[in-house]
Amino acid sequence: MELRQLKYFVRAAELLNFTQAAEDLFITQSTLSHQIKELENSLDTLLFDRIAKRVRLTEAGEVMLQYARKTIQQAEESRQVLLDLNNMKSGKIIIGSTYGLQELLMESIVEYNEKYPDIEIQIIYGSTTDLLQKILDYEIDCMLSFMSESGHNELMINKLFSAHLSLIVHQSHSWAKLKKVALEKVVELPLALPSQSYSIRNLLDKLLDDKGIQLHTKMEINDIHSLLQLVNTNKWSTILMNTSLFDFKELKAIPLEGKNTVREATIAISKGIYHKKSLVLFQEILLKKSEVYKNE
Repeated sequence: MELRQLKYFVRAAELLNFTQAAEDLFITQSTLSHQIKELENSLDTLLFDRIAKRVRLTEAGEVMLQYARKTIQQAEESRQVLLDLNNMKSGKIIIGSTYGLQELLMESIVEYNEKYPDIEIQIIYGSTTDLLQKILDYEIDCMLSFMSESGHNELMINKLFSAHLSLIVHQSHSWAKLKKVALEKVVELPLALPSQSYSIRNLLDKLLDDKGIQLHTKMEINDIHSLLQLVNTNKWSTILMNTSLFDFKELKAIPLEGKNTVREATIAISKGIYHKKSLVLFQEILLKKSEVYKNE
């Protein structure tokens, strides 16, 4: 069993498409198929069911995928440990983030790159649900989100700052000068809301259920940037955290009144991985930058 074979297997298992996996890995399909077959022979078990031109994981393949990911992660960690021992500020960091924390993230990585230009940075945006799965699968090193500190024993979670659930309107909207707004009042407005894959939508739905309120939802979108573009036309409003307005200077966030409308922005790191120096350095800068948001 070779590390290269495990990497090939993981990519093929993620895509369930040998042609696409081979393209992503910059190898030929025949090479990929041969290496996976060699892996299966060494394990004396089939990892994929091959049905016509389609493939799917066998039960053994599902189990192997978990261990393969961990083995690849451990191999990367061992390399990183040696780099850190030599005090080499290089390597790679993969950061997952929800859109609502984009502004803090951008400020942090600008300073991070200036201080440590030899560290490669990869950023992945997604919903809290998507990012949680990625960090548990060792696909990202950390995640910035509004996920609570409780109920996640596999993760080390640190608070960054508090944010407010807010009605987002265009600055020319008749409500734009309001300091606060009641959720009951928002029923008057046509809304475009984030889809239920976003934790913020789950929070909003719970508040609505508790109050017995039904909003005038005209549209649901699983992309926050698109939501903000719609609000920027002044034809719709939305409900997001007040930190979600990055690069939309024409929009205004009006905090919602009531209890349970404040959430903690957090950074989560898996407890099961080696906390490489590049990750520790990033977290230090992020925590420093977040101090500004605590006073807003």
